[in-house]
Amino acid sequence: MKKIGILFGQENTFPQAFVDRVNSKKESGITAEFVKINKVIQGESSDYAVIIDRISQDVPFYRGYLKNAALSGTAVINNPFWWSADEKFFNNSLATKLSVPVPKTLLLPSNQHPPDTNERSFRNLDYPLDWEGIFSYVGFPAFFKPFAGGGWKNVYKLNNAEEFFKAYNETGQLVMMLQEAIEFEEYFRCYCIGLKDVRTMRYDPKVPHHERYVKNPLPVEAKLLKNIEQNVITLNKGLGYDFNTVEFAIRDGVPYAIDFCNPAPDADLHSVGEENFEWVVEAAANMAIKKAKSYKPTVNNLTWGEFIKFFVHADAPKTKKGK
Repeated sequence: MKKIGILFGQENTFPQAFVDRVNSKKESGITAEFVKINKVIQGESSDYAVIIDRISQDVPFYRGYLKNAALSGTAVINNPFWWSADEKFFNNSLATKLSVPVPKTLLLPSNQHPPDTNERSFRNLDYPLDWEGIFSYVGFPAFFKPFAGGGWKNVYKLNNAEEFFKAYNETGQLVMMLQEAIEFEEYFRCYCIGLKDVRTMRYDPKVPHHERYVKNPLPVEAKLLKNIEQNVITLNKGLGYDFNTVEFAIRDGVPYAIDFCNPAPDADLHSVGEENFEWVVEAAANMAIKKAKSYKPTVNNLTWGEFIKFFVHADAPKTKKGK
């Protein structure tokens, strides 16, 4: 029997719906359940063909468990090795290489020294920074936010240099990025499941969280919808995320990717709404079943971003057959 597990924390609606949906399909030799963890012994199998990870970003113990499971062939969604290394500034940089429009963005050193460092640790930093050039490149208004993290924590919207320096002095040891604010006409949040299935949802980031998914949305213009969907798939294939959301701000008809590092995205019935919830439960169940069917315990069943495949193999020396 091939088991599909879901690892989760405080969320209630999605995990049970996912398990019920997989089991309702009655696929021969496949069953789904909540992950059960007891002893985690180095190199030993987890007994799961597939694990949907919804919580390890907050629980380091779970992250260690998932990496160990992946070594025995478990298809962990999303890849715990990449997720451990991922951050928003790199994602933006990758988007520029993939020709997906993103806001102008700069990385800045932390305002205060990290632990166990002092001014001598930063002798390679050309200080003071070229603040005039930085502000000229990004422009105002701008967003100032951590280069890694989420949940709108420590995010500032700034209108001028004076507001920037006030905010910068509040950020302590956080590494931050300054990003052009896209004044948008429309805004969308898109699920992407299995690198191919896309659900584009009208979204309003300016209202309280539980009201952001627009009810009774207007249709999306066909050309814009196609552009958004292509960019969603391009980004997720580049990053190697099987379960992610991508947000787009539309300015002058151009979709700018704003936030696309959400590998445990909100899937709660009460916030995403019944139709979106039904879509993501069905798509996630189908993806997990497909991965379980192709599971082989002796191979690496993780999804890796195409950027890794390209850089690993692009300059590999050519050898003669048999060498």
